Amino acid sequence: MSRLRVLSDPDTLPALDRDLIIPDPAAELGRQDHPPRILLLYGSLRERSFSRLAVEEAARLLLLFGAEIRIFDPSDLPLPDQVKGDDHPAVHELREHAMWSEAMVWCSPERHGQITGLMKAQIDHLPLQMGGMRPTQGRALAVMQVSGGSQSFNAVNTLRLLGRWMRMFTIPNQSSIAMAFREFDEAGRMRPSSYYDRIVDVMEELVRFTILTRGHVDQLVDRYSERKEAAGRNASGDLTSQATA
Repeated sequence: MSRLRVLSDPDTLPALDRDLIIPDPAAELGRQDHPPRILLLYGSLRERSFSRLAVEEAARLLLLFGAEIRIFDPSDLPLPDQVKGDDHPAVHELREHAMWSEAMVWCSPERHGQITGLMKAQIDHLPLQMGGMRPTQGRALAVMQVSGGSQSFNAVNTLRLLGRWMRMFTIPNQSSIAMAFREFDEAGRMRPSSYYDRIVDVMEELVRFTILTRGHVDQLVDRYSERKEAAGRNASGDLTSQATA
């Protein structure tokens, strides 16, 4: 069972002026031996989830810019610590997609002035380290939010804080869609607006930062404190070996 959503009409972009698009926004910024791999997460399970619809618009743009995308469906994701040892297929799959990714998009509704519990649960299921691997560290991140009322930045500000905590490179630009119920048509497609134009800006920028950073991740996350800790473990192992020889 795959928890990846199938993107409908991936090549249809009615709100976009294609004459103004740069097909390869990251040209000459770094090696492009494979498409940027981008994982998109959204924060609502409603049938007409505006955070999911916004993520799908972002995904179509990323495909246009040459990226490979995956949209994770968190419908059966348990709460953190609900399942012993996080041994649940949805948790395993989310972590696999995170390991595959070179960048992420996080989009949450703003609920009571904050991100949703579902959005936080997905992030909480991504450990800083996992079997020597790092599902988030060194990756580029774009943050977005949707609101039912006037424009706010509470959710994107929290997502930025979480991105920093997860040791990701959150790009400068961001998207906040106010009164989201007005911005999508009956088919779930975003109407032309400055809000849509901002999503285009954010996805262009994300592709650029992904290309800039992905070839240098090992160097960017190489830390003195971790080298010191590893040296201490190695020294302890050597002493143990000598004592038992």
